[in-house]
Amino acid sequence: MKQMRKQYRREDLGVGVRGKHYASYIRGTNLVLLQPDVAAAFPTATAVNDALKGLLKVARTAKLSRTVPGQVASSSSVARSSRKTG
Repeated sequence: MKQMRKQYRREDLGVGVRGKHYASYIRGTNLVLLQPDVAAAFPTATAVNDALKGLLKVARTAKLSRTVPGQVASSSSVARSSRKTG
């Protein structure tokens, strides 16, 4: 095993390749850039996640309430509604 040097010259490091890991980075992350006004309203990851989870809950509830009488509900909505009443 080679010993670490105290200093390295740029030439010792080889050729840099711009964007070499970009594609794998994009596939492996779910980071998003918040606009400044949104970031001010939701300053932490917990605040953002809590707000989005609340929005998902509202959206699911609204979707369930739009079921037309006599219409066959999907199996997932039946399971959700039975948990609420059961």
